[in-house]
Amino acid sequence: MNKATQSLTRSIPRHVAIIMDGNNRWAKKRFLPGVAGHKAGVDAVRAVVEVCAEAGVEVLTLFAFSSENWQRPAAEVGALMELFLAALRREAKKLDQNGIRLRIIGDRSRFHPELQAAMQEAEQRTAHHSKFVLQVAANYGGQWDIVQAAQQLARDVQAGQLQPEDINAERLQACLSTSPQPLPDLCIRTGGERRISNFLLWQLAYSELYFSDLFWPDFKHQAMRDALADFSSRQRRFGRTCEQVAAEEQQSCSNNE
Repeated sequence: MNKATQSLTRSIPRHVAIIMDGNNRWAKKRFLPGVAGHKAGVDAVRAVVEVCAEAGVEVLTLFAFSSENWQRPAAEVGALMELFLAALRREAKKLDQNGIRLRIIGDRSRFHPELQAAMQEAEQRTAHHSKFVLQVAANYGGQWDIVQAAQQLARDVQAGQLQPEDINAERLQACLSTSPQPLPDLCIRTGGERRISNFLLWQLAYSELYFSDLFWPDFKHQAMRDALADFSSRQRRFGRTCEQVAAEEQQSCSNNE
């Protein structure tokens, strides 16, 4: 067993979130239309899902379409919607056969009714699975997510079901679109950019960040394994000192002996 494999068995993130960036630049580099990059990116999605499922990751969240992406050229947005619809219809059966539950998070109201129906159908088809959850963030923004959670809490207060002083981080977090899934342990961004672009703003507070220069269509099996291996080499302190974490790990090992 090599070091990379050993490290993967020691520390696997429960939840991985990915900003899939670089589809357009991948296509431009090959003198292809932008939609060709998005189509090529579907293969990368399959590869990453396979690696995460095999490694024991419980939740994978993919940033497919942000609330800001509506500002892109109308032809590109239209092509993306057609690709999304086709992928839902094609992949839902495969997800079901492989025991993968699909959840779609974000504001669906702006999508065409046909696409909304396909989303609901795909979710219902895979709803009975629980071992591995694939979350797709579509028309999603981290600020939107926090606002809609705050609005939900405000409605509860208005209805007399909750007192303002009872609002805390746990209650707000429970109202986020990702609930009840665990918070992301690892956030990956491809394409060479070093920012999170309004993705899971609340949820990423303590996530480990991993940036890859690969364009998304090139981020396949080995690239995902490398990201997981990098995560396993990090010490997550959550505000504590290195010494405190080391002492807790030593105690945990002693208890398991």
